[in-house]
Amino acid sequence: MLLFKSAHFASRGARRYQEDAAMTSLDASAQGADAPDRLVAVLADGMGGHAGGAVASRLVCETFIESIEKAAGGNRERLRSALDAANAAIAEHVAKNPALRGMGSTLVGTLFGPEGVEWVSVGDSPLYLYRNGEIALLNEDHSLAPVLDQLAAEGRLSEVEARTDPRRHLLRSAVTGEELDLVDLSRQPLALHVGDCVVLASDGIHTLDTHEIARIVSAYLSSGPEAIAQALVRNVELASDPHQDNVTVLVVLPVEKS
Repeated sequence: MLLFKSAHFASRGARRYQEDAAMTSLDASAQGADAPDRLVAVLADGMGGHAGGAVASRLVCETFIESIEKAAGGNRERLRSALDAANAAIAEHVAKNPALRGMGSTLVGTLFGPEGVEWVSVGDSPLYLYRNGEIALLNEDHSLAPVLDQLAAEGRLSEVEARTDPRRHLLRSAVTGEELDLVDLSRQPLALHVGDCVVLASDGIHTLDTHEIARIVSAYLSSGPEAIAQALVRNVELASDPHQDNVTVLVVLPVEKS
């Protein structure tokens, strides 16, 4: 039987305020009681300035956690229902506080259970799987980055132009209370094994390339999720990017029940 251990760690980077949020909860819906083999994990990267971004990310995470526990149906339906509830919560909050109009958030929400991990995501917060020394991106990137990279692959832009385009980090979809333009919803559970590591992160982690992320996870895997999360954030800080965005990392490890 697999259990799931988790931890998260964050840094403001070069910003004066923190707009990321991350939360976990044991998923009691299937068994009616806290179940260590079932975990909900969600991460959000807010936008809308100091007040708006912080409010949005926290509201999205809290609503997602609360809603997924109440949602009926299979995990795909529960994930989508919780996302829609988080989006509606943003709309309601903005309606009551017009000064916060324009606030929003990315969201990557996950369900871990005996079948593996399932997810829903909107925006550009990456969901990574570490396995056997390699990192794979599980969810879609809803920024302009993949669009620009595709243009480069087609020869319509140079690789340098694609990498340095100032529009690269603009979002094509976000949780803003409006209709969701793009949603990535996993089709089926991805089975997990001891030795795997799942990482939810805000886009501040892109200061590290995937090879460096894999190296860090591998080095700290035996030390547990808290050590991995702290090491990833610490290495982002050590890069000393003068424009470093907030970075938040939420790590989930499957472990054998002792």
